Amino acid sequence: MNQEKAHNLRLRSELFRAIRDCFYRAGYLEVETPVKIHAPAPEEYIESVRSEGDFLRTSPELAMKVLLADGMERIFQIGPCFRANESGRRHREEFTMLEYYCRGMAYRELARFTAGFVADAARGVLGGTRIVYSGSPIELGEFEFVTVDEACRRYAGCTAAEADASDRFDELMVTKIEPELGRDRLTFLCDYPANRASLARLRADDPSVAERWELYIAGIELANAFGELTDAVEQKERFRAALAFRAKAGMHPYPEPEEFFAALERGLPESSGSAMGLDRLAMLFCDVDDIAEVRA
Repeated sequence: MNQEKAHNLRLRSELFRAIRDCFYRAGYLEVETPVKIHAPAPEEYIESVRSEGDFLRTSPELAMKVLLADGMERIFQIGPCFRANESGRRHREEFTMLEYYCRGMAYRELARFTAGFVADAARGVLGGTRIVYSGSPIELGEFEFVTVDEACRRYAGCTAAEADASDRFDELMVTKIEPELGRDRLTFLCDYPANRASLARLRADDPSVAERWELYIAGIELANAFGELTDAVEQKERFRAALAFRAKAGMHPYPEPEEFFAALERGLPESSGSAMGLDRLAMLFCDVDDIAEVRA
């Protein structure tokens, strides 16, 4: 192992410790949920890894929501997740996820908490909140909210509704919008079209958009968050639609997530939650362009 890789692994370890400390200070309980599961959440563009008739989790989301329904208030975990056929400088089939939930917290309040722990971790690990990534300075102590519609108008020359109607939403996001986000500070891209939020609730004051944000730094997506959907009937209908999409696309069929549905019936409290790719955050802290450089 060369000295640069060893340095990156030490910094990664310090980053993980700093993040844990931030959550402990904020009163979060660290939990562990199973990696091998019976029923993943059906997602339209994410394929799971099969394991002896079961699946390796793509996210601990459903299990952590069961804990919320059972009375937990603030929880987080750091651990491995798996997504089939993902390979590249910013993707691996196995990767490290930070997932966290807070009962009674609004989705934009969770974004502010997220910005806070990213900045605090930078201070603890790097001695300040300013980083330089690929030659460009970025201030991790500052952040902004940009709605999806604003981003489409600003960078793609159309509204979000027009992008969605023309079936170019994903293309424009990747080619026009994402590269412009988080260039000098943290950017929370928020309020996604309602049809692009499988586990997020719709905004009460504007049901055309969902309570969802994604965090970008240097054009790299780091986290995805929801104001969590708590309506059992609506959630089941969304899962049925996702399973139909997956079947048409030739993807794995999934069994029903019975424990999660039972938790919804018991009552999932109003809450917000986020999933963050820690390999990518470590990559930014180390100023490297391949997550292989920050993984052992």
